[in-house]
Amino acid sequence: MASKQKFEIEATVRHDMGKGASRRLRREEKIPGVLYGGGKDPVALTFEHKHVAKSLEHEAFYSHILVLKIGSESERVILKDVQRHPYKPRVIHVDFQRVRADEKLHMYIPLHFVGGDQAPGVKEAGGLVSHIVSDVEVSCLPGNLPEYLELDISQMQLNQILHLSDIKLPPGVEIVALTHGDDKPVVSIHMPRIEEEPVVEETEALAPSEVPAIAQKGEEAEGEEK
Repeated sequence: MASKQKFEIEATVRHDMGKGASRRLRREEKIPGVLYGGGKDPVALTFEHKHVAKSLEHEAFYSHILVLKIGSESERVILKDVQRHPYKPRVIHVDFQRVRADEKLHMYIPLHFVGGDQAPGVKEAGGLVSHIVSDVEVSCLPGNLPEYLELDISQMQLNQILHLSDIKLPPGVEIVALTHGDDKPVVSIHMPRIEEEPVVEETEALAPSEVPAIAQKGEEAEGEEK
């Protein structure tokens, strides 16, 4: 697994509250947010929109321990929620949770599928890989948090399905669904569905000799209406 990236994000403490204050922040290209958890009181924060938006472009930002800098102090945090504008490319609110070394996290981790082009079900049988899920919720201490989980599908046959229990986990990491006895499917290989094109019934073409007669009837009808 690749070495973890390091993400730092800066914020300032926010004192103005309410919808009006939040709208003013957004007009200034800033984002309101909240920091909570870790046995401390919640803190309202303000972030620069361009810095947050750039960080959110990285898949790893969603599953890493982040460093949140507030003035001269730093906190280890995880991203818990992002609210986006319904149709504009804008972030309108972010939530972060403090991290404690002795407290387990529940995080959604990206699932990477490798070897799909080598799978016999694809290479030999002509099947398609169907990714049923793209991330999984794990539980672990902060020090054991993986950047992503990897599933090797290079040996999959046609019509085969792999489940959560087929994912190899690093030490100290559990998949939450499996602890509840829910071994969900995550990937399959199947034949592509071939849809038949609808049959369009062709209308009989008019014989050349019939066209003038029809045109003439139309002209006669128009003459009667005048």
